[in-house]
Amino acid sequence: MPPLETVSTPPTRADVWNVSNAHCRVHYQLLAEAEPDVLCRALNLFALQFLVPRRVNVLRDDDLLSIGIVMDGLSWHRAQVIAEKLRNLISVCSVELQAADSQWGQPAQAAG
Repeated sequence: MPPLETVSTPPTRADVWNVSNAHCRVHYQLLAEAEPDVLCRALNLFALQFLVPRRVNVLRDDDLLSIGIVMDGLSWHRAQVIAEKLRNLISVCSVELQAADSQWGQPAQAAG
């Protein structure tokens, strides 16, 4: 049996998870139904990637939760991927994603 050889092929696309990509602080603003498990499911998306939010704020207004999450050290692309995963959670009505230095009145990402 011939020895195994390493095949070296260049990557076909940029590695968007690479640590050399510019990182930023982002704000997620979620509006969700006030279900007992919605906060855990939202935060679990970060925990599964070994990420700990810098700040989490939750306000309940009748049947809705307003959840604000501030996260450091994400590339903009990775932050957008997480925002899409948050939008796909049951009971989540909308998600806005913004860079920390932008103002809340001017969303960097349209609400979904």
